[in-house]
Amino acid sequence: MNELDVLDVLHVFCGPDGRYGNALGVVRDPRGYPDQASRQALAAELGFSETVFVDDPERGVVDIYTPGVRLTFAGHPLVGTAWLLDLESVNPPAGEVWVRQDGEFTWITAHADWAPPRRLEQYASPEEVDALPAPPPGEGWLYAWAWEDEAAGRVRARAFPRRDDTIVEDEATGAAALLLTDRLGRALNIIQGKGSQILTAPGPDGLIEIGGRVRLAAPAPVARRATLMR
Repeated sequence: MNELDVLDVLHVFCGPDGRYGNALGVVRDPRGYPDQASRQALAAELGFSETVFVDDPERGVVDIYTPGVRLTFAGHPLVGTAWLLDLESVNPPAGEVWVRQDGEFTWITAHADWAPPRRLEQYASPEEVDALPAPPPGEGWLYAWAWEDEAAGRVRARAFPRRDDTIVEDEATGAAALLLTDRLGRALNIIQGKGSQILTAPGPDGLIEIGGRVRLAAPAPVARRATLMR
């Protein structure tokens, strides 16, 4: 990354006290990364769960990468970018995603079938979810969850990409929360990872809202990147 470039580092789906949340890198001016190969290389170098390249800040056109693959849709990058740029909609390759602000929460509305496939595995108790090794044995993306309070819609979850990159456990996963909400057909209050919070609400025609808190770690030149990633 050029020393003159600035990387915004956010934490998305923070807990009520502002801690935790999934780290997100946002490149507001991606002219130095004109193609998928250069963007993928930067995302791998940064090592965040996802990195977003903002191709058109006014229309919210974005390009999303994990350290190893390009995504057409992802939850926490869209929530974070919408909050950072104060957008009314965000446009990843999957399609237009509407945004609303509600107090401390930023919400996006997306189609459930836009989310990449995930294995959603229910466990008997939150304690069983907490006891899982990182990652659990097996292959493929695993979203492990259990009811903390089924009547209230409270869920305990952890997410394991189990792919060949640096992300062993995903701290907060909007796409998986979207899929779980679609499967259960009800609003959820999910505590994921070390203490991140994701709120969801189902709507008509397969649309689901995903909401959470966002905080800015720092807008910083790449020279400070190693500090910010801790």
